[in-house]
Amino acid sequence: QFGLCAYSLVIMVRLIALLFLLSDASAFVPSQFGQRRALPLQAKKDDVEQQQAFAAGSFVEFVEKKRVHIGKITSVEHKSSGGARYGIDSEGKHFDIADKAVNFAMPCPNTPGQATKLYQQFEEAHQASEEELQSKLDITPELLEMAWEEAEEDESHTLTPDSLIELVHSHTASAIEKYMAWKLLKTDMAHVFFKDLKDHGRVVAFKAKARKAVEAAKQTFCNTHADSELCFV
Repeated sequence: QFGLCAYSLVIMVRLIALLFLLSDASAFVPSQFGQRRALPLQAKKDDVEQQQAFAAGSFVEFVEKKRVHIGKITSVEHKSSGGARYGIDSEGKHFDIADKAVNFAMPCPNTPGQATKLYQQFEEAHQASEEELQSKLDITPELLEMAWEEAEEDESHTLTPDSLIELVHSHTASAIEKYMAWKLLKTDMAHVFFKDLKDHGRVVAFKAKARKAVEAAKQTFCNTHADSELCFV
């Protein structure tokens, strides 16, 4: 009988010890599962890819309420979604715009004097008419048509503002020449030969149209622009 009591006592001690261990272990369960739930959320946050942004100080052409402006980026920030936004000073006003509103950007020179000069040229080019762009770049409709022929024969069929200057004038384009060439290639006359190619909503290059498409576009253009030099080429 004494042996039976002793055996029962041992069993009870083991049961109490087991219950203690179980209750002690359960205290760690919530924090353990909490960490596991948090890991995917943390990974998701870390996986958000920040959009490549233009540097502060860059000169830009941008759209705000369907109006086109030029200005200088004063601040850059990334939203939680990864998208970039810019603070821009323009004509004594400050604008807060999304990256997609930027049409064109160029780096600002480090020297204040050069920066001021470039921005003045930027303002002049921004306001220039199609004829003034042709004159400043020394690119006639005939030369543009020759550039189209070259691009059409090229495997990529594409032309960039840089390659247009290189093709016509055989030198590397300056920052302001790139901007003026970009503006020229976006005119109705240039669209006879090329169509816009976009990256993230921005026009970055131009694709040569097929010859038949050019012939049809040229006829349509000349019906409404009979005095254009292109219609006499």
